[in-house]
Amino acid sequence: MIPPARRITAVCVLGAALAACGSADGARHDRTEATVSISPPAPRPPVLAPGPGGLTPVFEHGPRTLGRTVALTFDADMTTAEGPRAAAGEHFDNPDLIGTLRALKVPATVFMTGRWADEYPTEARSLGHDPQFEVANHSYGHNAFTDDCDGLPSVPAAEMRSDVARAYASLRKAGVPRPMPYFRFPGGCYDRQALRALNEVGVTAVQWDVVSGDTSAKDADAVTRQVLDEVQPGSVVVMHCVLSTAPTTTQVVRTVVPELRRRGYRLVKVSELIGQSNGHR
Repeated sequence: MIPPARRITAVCVLGAALAACGSADGARHDRTEATVSISPPAPRPPVLAPGPGGLTPVFEHGPRTLGRTVALTFDADMTTAEGPRAAAGEHFDNPDLIGTLRALKVPATVFMTGRWADEYPTEARSLGHDPQFEVANHSYGHNAFTDDCDGLPSVPAAEMRSDVARAYASLRKAGVPRPMPYFRFPGGCYDRQALRALNEVGVTAVQWDVVSGDTSAKDADAVTRQVLDEVQPGSVVVMHCVLSTAPTTTQVVRTVVPELRRRGYRLVKVSELIGQSNGHR
């Protein structure tokens, strides 16, 4: 049995995280204090108010009169049928593009399908944890939300909400901690039925006003001219983060970004444009 004089008493105080130990001869051991900090919750991203009849709101561009801002957006497309092609080595990602955006310090919004996040979870997680980017929802498997949309297979109306939920689940599973409450319709196709189907999801549907034309493009200069000719203050530019179907996008970004900055544009994420749009269009 240990004599009382040799007993050591450990005292732990929650919150101050202070540990103190005393010995029989009265000698004091060093005290270690650990400060417990609680981070405040992240502010909720800005969204638009629901449209007439509670329909999902649609955002196409920011204010034209509040300064030269422009948002570059990138669709990370992949369908459920493209898994074998990815397994065979086809790239539906584009690491060089993401590296270029990082090197140029370009804030950007990536609209990601759930299937893309399933295929490239490390890249999805990296984007989701990088404050330079924000990751938003682009459906699970890039099926259309209308019956006639550039030949895309369609999602039945009864499954539209669950498709969006499935995509969010894939983003979180891949490690995207805070996917944005923004949704981009595959192909940009939507109708009242689609807007009604998503009215309880709480998303803002994000379209665009500048089509880059980078899908299947082989002439980077032509894509660059198209973007620079159409961009306006508040523009949302749609491009793609899919090397196999948009091979010129990295080269386009390397030319477009310096030129936009030379013209006095500030590059922002979609969330900033939506935040600027309170009562302004």
